[in-house]
Amino acid sequence: MAPPQGQMRPGRQLAVLGFIFVVLYLLVFFSGASGSLKDRLEPRLGLDLIGGTRVTLEATNSVDGKPPTAENLEEARQIIESRVNAFGVAEAEVVTEGNRNIVISLPGENRDLTDVGSAAELRFRKVIKAADGSGAATVPPPAATPAPSGSASPAPSGSATPTPSGSAAPKVTTSPSGGQGGMAPAPSASATPTPSASASASPSAAAPSPSASAEPVPASIEEQRKAVEQKVGAPAWQAASKLQAPADLSADPSLADTLKPFGTLSPQEVAVLPAQMQFNVPTIGCAQLDKRPPASISDPKQQVVSCEDGASKYLLDQAKVLGTDVSDADAVLDQTNAWVVSLDFTGDGQGKWTALTREAFTNEGQACDATALGQDGKCRVAVVLDNEIVSSPEIQGVLTGNSQITGNFNQKDASALASQLRYGALPVTFEQQEQQNVTATLGASHLRAGLLAAGIGMLLVIIYAFFYYRLLGSVIFLSLILSALLVFGALVVLGRQIGFTLTLAGIAGMIVSLGVAADSFVIYFERLKDEIREGRSPRSAVPRAWMRARRTIISANAITLLSAVVLYVVSVGTVKGFAFALGLATVLDLVVVFLFRHPIMTMFARTRAFLSPRVSGLGRALPARNQQTQPRNPRAKEA
Repeated sequence: MAPPQGQMRPGRQLAVLGFIFVVLYLLVFFSGASGSLKDRLEPRLGLDLIGGTRVTLEATNSVDGKPPTAENLEEARQIIESRVNAFGVAEAEVVTEGNRNIVISLPGENRDLTDVGSAAELRFRKVIKAADGSGAATVPPPAATPAPSGSASPAPSGSATPTPSGSAAPKVTTSPSGGQGGMAPAPSASATPTPSASASASPSAAAPSPSASAEPVPASIEEQRKAVEQKVGAPAWQAASKLQAPADLSADPSLADTLKPFGTLSPQEVAVLPAQMQFNVPTIGCAQLDKRPPASISDPKQQVVSCEDGASKYLLDQAKVLGTDVSDADAVLDQTNAWVVSLDFTGDGQGKWTALTREAFTNEGQACDATALGQDGKCRVAVVLDNEIVSSPEIQGVLTGNSQITGNFNQKDASALASQLRYGALPVTFEQQEQQNVTATLGASHLRAGLLAAGIGMLLVIIYAFFYYRLLGSVIFLSLILSALLVFGALVVLGRQIGFTLTLAGIAGMIVSLGVAADSFVIYFERLKDEIREGRSPRSAVPRAWMRARRTIISANAITLLSAVVLYVVSVGTVKGFAFALGLATVLDLVVVFLFRHPIMTMFARTRAFLSPRVSGLGRALPARNQQTQPRNPRAKEA
C-alpha cells in the first residue's frame, strides 16, 4: 500500500546519502591512493599553500603577432610537460591559459625553469662565410699574423676580426660506435679571415641578392622592412643593398658613416632584414643579432645569419639536418670524464647527416668561403639551437655513425640540452612573463590562515544558528559538517583523477559558499515559521514549508552555480580555482539539502521537543498558532 500523498519516508533519502558517502570515501582510501592514512587523506595543494614555483609563458610570433592555434598550443604544453617531468619532479602541473599562455606549477619545489620554454629548434647548417660581429663602424687595420702558439685569443695588433677558440668552443665528434673521421674543434687563430678575404666572396659561393625582394616574404615583413628603410634613410639602404660581401671599410672609409644608421636598429628591426644585408653590413653586430625575437632564423629553407660567442658573425647555409632527424639525445660522460650530449639519428636523419658531413668535408662546389674554413681547410658545420650557435666545428671526415656535442658543459647544462632535443622542438615560441617562487614556510602560513578563516566562518554560522534556532541549529550544524566532509572527499578524489589543486583562492570560494548554505537554512526555517503562524501543526508545516522554500533554495543556488561557471570560463589563474571551489561547494550543498536537511526535519517534526518553543527554536510561532486555533473551537461546536 502506497503512503499517503505528501508523506515521505526520510530513511530512503538518508540511505542514499549514506551510500554516496561510502562510495566517495572508498575512492578516497583505495582509488589511486598509497602510503599512510595521512597520505591517503591529503588533498592536492597548490604552490601558494605548500610553496613551489610558478612560471607563466606567453606564446609569441615574430611575423604577424597572431595567437597560435589550439593544436600547436596543446602540443607545446605536452612537450613542456615532458621536459619538466624529465627533471624528476613529481606532480608538476602544466596547463594552458587563454589562447597564448602556458602556466607551469611545481608545488613543493623551487627550481629554475628558464629553459623549459625555449623552442629547442635544432638546425645543422654549413658555415658559408665568417665576418667580424663587433658591429664597429671604424676602419679595420690589416690582419695580424697569429701567434706561433696557436692561442685562441686575438693577436695584440687589434684586428677587428675575432678568432674562434680551438680549445674552449664546443665541438661535435663521432661516437666510438661508428663512423669515419670526425669533427675537429673550431679553427684556431690561423683561420682568422683577413679583411681582404672578407671583402670578396668566391665565385662559387655567390649568395642571392640581398634586396628585400630576393626572397618571397609575408606582407607584414615587407611592411616592417619599409619602416626600417625609412628609419635608416635611402642612402644607407641603397648602399647596404649593393653589398655583395662584408663591406671593406678600409677601401671606402666614407661607407662607415653611410652605414652607421644600421647600428641604431633594434633587434626586432634587424630580424626583418634580408640575411645578406644582416651579414654584409659591418655596423650590424652580434649584440643586435643575439637578441632577435625567437624563431627569427627558424626557416630551414633559407640562409641565415647568427653569431658564436658574441663576436664572430656567420652566414649559414640552408639547414640540411633538423632536430626532427635526431631520435634520441642523452647527457653522458665521455672518455675524458667531461659532460657531452650524445646524438642518435633516425634512419633518414643518419643519411642526411652523412650527406652533410660529406658535403662539408669535400667543400662541394667550393661553397664555403675562405673565411669560413677551419684550420685544416675544411668546411665547418654550425650546430644552431634556436637563434644561437652552440658550436661550429670543422668537419674532418664523413660521419656515418652517431655523434656528440661536446664543450664546456656541466651536468645541468648537458641534461637540459639533451632534454630539449629528446622531446622535440616546440611548435610555438615563448617568452617568460613571470616566475614566482613561494617558500614552503610562506605556503604553510597561507594554509593556516585559510583554514583559520574557514573555521572562524563556520563557527560564527553555528553560534548564530544555535542562538536563534536552538534545536534547529543542530540541523544546521550537522548539515555543515556533512557538506564539509563531502567537499573534502571530493577534493581528494578530484586531485587524483583530474589534477585539481586546492589553492588559497579555492579556500576563499568555500568560505563564500558558507553564506550560500546559511541562506538556504534561513529560507527554509522562516518559511516553516510562517506556516505554523498560519495555524498548521509543526508536523504538517514541515512538508508544506519545504515545498514552498524548495523553489527559492534551488533558484538561489542555481544563480550562484551559474556565476561560478561563467567566472570559471572567462577567468584565468587562481580565479579559476575560486570559481571551481565555489561551484563544487554549491552543488554538494544542494545534495545535503535534499538528502539530509529535509528528511531530518521530517523526523524532528515527529518528536515532542519540536513542539516546545524554547527547545525547537520556532520561538513565538507556536504560541501564535495556539492563539489562532482557540476561536476555532466554538465554531466547531456550533457546527
